[in-house]
Amino acid sequence: MAEKEEAEKKSEPAAEAAEPDRTIRKRKDEIWGVANIYSSKNDTIITITDISGAETIAVGSGGMIVKADREEGSPYAAMQAAFKAAAKAKERGITAVHIKIRAPGGHGNKTPGPGAQAVVRALARSGLRIGRIEDVTPIPTDTTKRPGGRRGRRV
Repeated sequence: MAEKEEAEKKSEPAAEAAEPDRTIRKRKDEIWGVANIYSSKNDTIITITDISGAETIAVGSGGMIVKADREEGSPYAAMQAAFKAAAKAKERGITAVHIKIRAPGGHGNKTPGPGAQAVVRALARSGLRIGRIEDVTPIPTDTTKRPGGRRGRRV
């Protein structure tokens, strides 16, 4: 009998400790979206869509932020565009995003531009929960002939 009472006393504090966990917001409450980021050397474009990708919720680009063409691809412009797009998405109810990063690809550069990393950091800092981060750059398996001719581009 005494052993059962001792076991009950030990289990009571564990039950009390479990109660504060209920205040944490459940993950089911989150509304997911997809942040499509196209980042080249010259510009960064952010498009936040619903989870299916059919409806565009928010758009932002480096060209919408800065005046000079040479600054469109900068991390600063990308970060400000991401904050702007994230604010609009949060206003419309999106609380979490999966991120798809795309570079020019094909015959172009296969690595994302300088604005891509800044966008991911800005989306995280703006209060959106980040799900998966994925690279969706189109990489040709067997492709058409590169531009430039047999002897290459002569500069």
